[in-house]
Amino acid sequence: MNAPVAPPTPITQSLPVEGMTCASCVGRVERALAAVPGVVSASVNLATEQAEVVSAGPVDRAALVAAVDRLGYSVPAQTVDFAIEGMTCASCVARVERALMAVPGVTVASVNLATERATVTGTADAARLQRAVEAVGYEARRLSASPTGDAEGAARKAAEDAVLRRDLVVAAGLGLPVFALEMGGHLFAPVHHLIMTTIGMQASWVLQFVLTTLVLLGPGRRFYLKGYPALWQLAPDMNSLVAVGTTAAYAYSVVATFLPGLLPPGTVNVYFEAAAVIVTLILLGRTLEARAKGRTSQAISRLVGLQPRTARVHRDGAVVEVPVSEVRTGDLLELAPGARVPVDGAVTTGDSWIDESMITGEPAPVAKTAGALLTGGTVNQTGALTFRATAVGDATMLAQIIRMVEAAQGGKLPIQTVVDRITLWFVPVVMALAALTFGVWLVFGPDPALTFGLVNAVAVLIIACPCAMGLATPTSIMVGTGRGAELGVLFRKGEALQALQGVRVVALDKTGTLTAGKPALTDLLLSPGFERAAVLGLVAAVEARSEHPVARAIVAAAGSEGVRLPEVSGFVSETGFGVRAMAGDVPVHVGADRYMAQLGLDVVAFAPDAARLGTEGKTPLYAAIGGRLAAMLAVADPIKPTTPAAISALQDLGLRVAMITGDNARTAQAIGRQLGIDTVVAEVLPGGKVAAIRQLRADHGPLAFVGDGINDAPALAEADVGLAIGTGTDIAIEAADVVLMSGRLTGVPDAIALSRATMGNIRQNLFWAFVYNAALIPVAAGVLYPAFGILLSPVFAAGAMALSSVFVLGNALRLRGFRSGTEGEAV
Repeated sequence: MNAPVAPPTPITQSLPVEGMTCASCVGRVERALAAVPGVVSASVNLATEQAEVVSAGPVDRAALVAAVDRLGYSVPAQTVDFAIEGMTCASCVARVERALMAVPGVTVASVNLATERATVTGTADAARLQRAVEAVGYEARRLSASPTGDAEGAARKAAEDAVLRRDLVVAAGLGLPVFALEMGGHLFAPVHHLIMTTIGMQASWVLQFVLTTLVLLGPGRRFYLKGYPALWQLAPDMNSLVAVGTTAAYAYSVVATFLPGLLPPGTVNVYFEAAAVIVTLILLGRTLEARAKGRTSQAISRLVGLQPRTARVHRDGAVVEVPVSEVRTGDLLELAPGARVPVDGAVTTGDSWIDESMITGEPAPVAKTAGALLTGGTVNQTGALTFRATAVGDATMLAQIIRMVEAAQGGKLPIQTVVDRITLWFVPVVMALAALTFGVWLVFGPDPALTFGLVNAVAVLIIACPCAMGLATPTSIMVGTGRGAELGVLFRKGEALQALQGVRVVALDKTGTLTAGKPALTDLLLSPGFERAAVLGLVAAVEARSEHPVARAIVAAAGSEGVRLPEVSGFVSETGFGVRAMAGDVPVHVGADRYMAQLGLDVVAFAPDAARLGTEGKTPLYAAIGGRLAAMLAVADPIKPTTPAAISALQDLGLRVAMITGDNARTAQAIGRQLGIDTVVAEVLPGGKVAAIRQLRADHGPLAFVGDGINDAPALAEADVGLAIGTGTDIAIEAADVVLMSGRLTGVPDAIALSRATMGNIRQNLFWAFVYNAALIPVAAGVLYPAFGILLSPVFAAGAMALSSVFVLGNALRLRGFRSGTEGEAV
């Protein structure tokens, strides 16, 4: 009797659906999905805009997406990140990208060799993407956004590095005796004599055979398990080059050792040492490469390390320590002196100073009192604080910074597309060159032609290095963007690195960018017989009754100076002139010069200072106390302390500086003169800023725009590169390519200098990678032999190949020493 067949396990897929507005939309989508062959049921939730599709077996996600699209709704593209294991060179990158792009629904697939990650955008199912990668011989593991980092990936990487180091030690231990027996006998007569008088040449070859076999089957097995399958699939990679080269040297040596009669007279030689030492040297290169790669990603590791693991939370009337993952928005937390802030929040009680350098790059601590905002990962100094959590988990600023840095590090620059096209054909071309080398030496070479052909073909296979080409760009991006994060400059898009180095004009918004963004009392000039504190107290007391921004600036100045304000009565606002009131028992009038003239007071004594303030873009006010002219005050939006240095630094970089503002022309021109700005465009609406940017670009070339407000978002998007002040609005930051977390304008020249340094570093890496191959592959083929008698041993070819990748990584790591223009010279 046959056993009952178990019913197939239902498969559930989730689809986001956009464009639904009512229950009838839900019904239409459900019916369309249910009609797809293989679908058992479909349930659509209007509130979450999600469709859950249950099928008896696998159903093509593209068919589900097409069913939704036909109704006029859409399945939005989503971005999925995968950790890719097993890639060794640029050819691997190309294979994985081709496999991902072949999956229906994928619009963009970008694979990064340095970060060993793939970023895929589209509507394809993550499981299908994973299977596509595995089908071409690599492992894929989906990553989720987390401020705590990829712990599983880090553990796997540590285990892989440990195995790599172990294999290197084993290969070196077995390979060095082979090298000593063979090369020692060739180079030193006493060694050759010792071998011949003790074990003999045949026994020496047999011993080399045993040791080399152990090297190839043990530490070297990785090259064959990956290289030959890739070769059979007509997609050879770096492993294929090593596998074919070492196999050729090993197989020839085995025949020479055990079946010498099969070889032509004079060609019986062994090259066991080449096979063993090549494996050892390449493992050495990969070990050094792994260490260098670990250092390139230290910026992310340091950011992840800023997240505390626990937090002290008020629960059920007591303060308990819980994992930070259990903190919820609205929880009340305690922060002890010296502790890191676990999540974003707002201070409820207490006073302290917070070190926010990890966010802003500013070394000076910031005072925090009730109502002040705290950022997770920053460090409390001396005081104790109680605060309420406002953002936790992926919503914290630290998590957002980590995501931005990861996104920038995983991005591909336009220059990389050229490299990708070349490396796609590089390994097949190298294999063809190796075959050509063997054939030319076999036909035209001197005796023993077979030996010469074999050795030089192996050298060509081994010396070629697509690894260096694949690592040249992404490693520099990783280190450059990581260094930028440490300086408070966040590249939201890796492409901004390349675009920013080419800008010729930097256009800046005025309010909140060049200036502090809020009015402040900048000048208080007294008539003879009056004291500052007394005048400021009386004027501020009267202005405290007014809602005008100028009045608030005067009141704030009195508060910051600790001036006591007297009681006020009889407050009157005289439109177009000023305000008046009784402060204590003293009449006080504050207003424009025409108000003083109406009161019969002559302001001519302040005329020179009034003219000076006008050229500085400030509007003077006058105060009369007890019927006498007491003082002239000026309120203005003060220029940020770092602005003059930033403008100077930009001009030192050879850039034209422009200011685009909606403020009145007189004030804008005054500030422009004061700062030495080259071009001033004033009295423009947000749409006018876009037009001004287009005109400046047409006149002078690529342009970067710096802004901070909602009205700056269109201009940030229009510019070739948009830089948002991190203290500005979320909308401005979202529209920007680069975020300056500190709010310091000096971050702009820092970002441009870092962009130039990074792109210079990339060009150096690419020059080395391409010139290295262009120069040494012909040498390995033997072009120097006819004229100079020079041949390149496969052993030296392996050493040169390993060092090329290490050189590229080492050069990229120099960017870690980049110093901003205000600190020192760039790398």
